[in-house]
Amino acid sequence: MDELELLKKDWKKNDGQFKQVSENEIYGMLHKSSSSIVKWIFIISIVEFLILRLMDLSLFFDENLKNKLKQIHIYDIEKTATIINMVVLLGFIFYFYKNLKNISATSSVSNLMKDIIKTRRIVKYYVWYNLVIAGITGMIVIYFQSKYDNNLNVLLEKYESVFIVCCILLVLFLILIFYLFYKVLYGFLLRRLKRNYNELQKIEY
Repeated sequence: MDELELLKKDWKKNDGQFKQVSENEIYGMLHKSSSSIVKWIFIISIVEFLILRLMDLSLFFDENLKNKLKQIHIYDIEKTATIINMVVLLGFIFYFYKNLKNISATSSVSNLMKDIIKTRRIVKYYVWYNLVIAGITGMIVIYFQSKYDNNLNVLLEKYESVFIVCCILLVLFLILIFYLFYKVLYGFLLRRLKRNYNELQKIEY
């Protein structure tokens, strides 16, 4: 009888060790996976910045574009908005880098969960910021274009209601394109982070 009780105690002790080893292994995999995902978010944001913002820089060097924007009295607005936008986006990229360093260095389940939540939140802010900027930019360009472009002035005078509706639909279509772009680009990574978070909850609780 005593031997049986000792065997049970030994089994329970070993079972706990196996459980602990298993949880440590799972945490290690989730930590590595989360770090890799955030690294890809950081890399993609840099590539996106370089491609799209280099296109924006043509505003400062393309004389034909400069002249067209000056004709509709929007050059100074676009130049200021471009500079501000670049500064804000560099700020987001810095936060992505900071989150990558934090996740790579974290050593506990709770801290990793907090870093995942923070990363997901910042990515969502980043996406919404870009969608809002796309919408505002579209409306500003259409407004000034219709105000100072003689051809559009004629259309606006003849078909004001139709013209306004078409402009609104055009801006909404632009926002939708950007939304789908970010949904594909970042949505997959955020869903993987969410799955990692759910698995970490099982370990923590």
